[in-house]
Amino acid sequence: MQFTFTDEQEEFRLIVRRFMDDKSPTTEVRKLMDTDEGYDQAVWKQLSKELGLPGIHIPEAYGGQGFSFIELCIVLEEMGRALLCAPYFSATALAATAIMSAGTEEQKLALLPDIASGAILATLAFTETGGDWQPSSTELIATPAGDGFELSGNKSHVADGHIADLLVVLARSPGTFGTEGLSLYTLPGKAQGVNRTLLKSLDPTRKLAAIDFDKAPAVLLGELNGGAATMANVLDLAAVALASESVGGAQKMLESSLDYAQLRMQFGRLIGSFQAIKHKCADMFLEVELAKSTAYYAAAAAAEQSDDFPAVASLAKASASDTYMKSARECIQIHGGIGFTWENDTHLYFKRAKSSEVFLGDPNYHRDQLVLRWEN
Repeated sequence: MQFTFTDEQEEFRLIVRRFMDDKSPTTEVRKLMDTDEGYDQAVWKQLSKELGLPGIHIPEAYGGQGFSFIELCIVLEEMGRALLCAPYFSATALAATAIMSAGTEEQKLALLPDIASGAILATLAFTETGGDWQPSSTELIATPAGDGFELSGNKSHVADGHIADLLVVLARSPGTFGTEGLSLYTLPGKAQGVNRTLLKSLDPTRKLAAIDFDKAPAVLLGELNGGAATMANVLDLAAVALASESVGGAQKMLESSLDYAQLRMQFGRLIGSFQAIKHKCADMFLEVELAKSTAYYAAAAAAEQSDDFPAVASLAKASASDTYMKSARECIQIHGGIGFTWENDTHLYFKRAKSSEVFLGDPNYHRDQLVLRWEN
């Protein structure tokens, strides 16, 4: 397995970083997070047309760029560092990955090109109203109706669900329980019987929605009752993608702390010269680097679908979530009184860190999974 980035990947990272620095300054983040849409359509078009980022890991046969999961994680790390407000994670890391994993050849050819080009926004709806995201807890029912199915029930905490053009939904067959009878379905976001509501959430930079389905017509994605195994792999891949985004945010918190420590004067000295601040920064650096290494290893394992990938995915998610939260807290502390103000940008990253910590399972859950998966 490769543990270092190639020269081409490093150059690709620089291109993405320049784009993010230009298009996603914190002034833009603050403006977009107050809107219902939560993103800039002009920036999305540039991101799609000029860089081809929505299709980065989608095969060329389906209109994508044909790169590996490693390149996707590079993109997400840079987006996390810039706190980009865009429906990228939902469309690419969740929906496109689910379609690639579950769809038939005909469905991939029909659905993926428009996602890859950024022409349509897609998302994956799998979380229940109470916040339970595990597939075995799915209560949404898919009832056969003519040549298709009708969905009845609810989903919540759906990333960008209020603006998605295409919904990929996890539902179960009537009379089934646990992991039995689970399947994935697709339907337009504005289909009859679909009611979407934007939710108020801790992190306004990532929009979440509740979706009610009332006999909404849907099409089966892939194999009937094959959703459990598919979702297990999709959620592991999404966990690695989220870990990459999180280490990007943690890196930004480290950089912000170092910059302020070398700027702020106290008692006639830079606060970075005080031992307590030095220790904080050194500890942050160590933990961020360890989390990055874990995320990079997980991205390589995902690209190769190695045998230890499920365990490594949980390791990466737990490590990145813990590190992002700690880095955000320490950054606030190093900034002192100004760190607690609305005008300081640190709280934006703190909120993203907190929302990412619980999204797709908190660190304690993934540490438990790590033990179970490594034993198996």
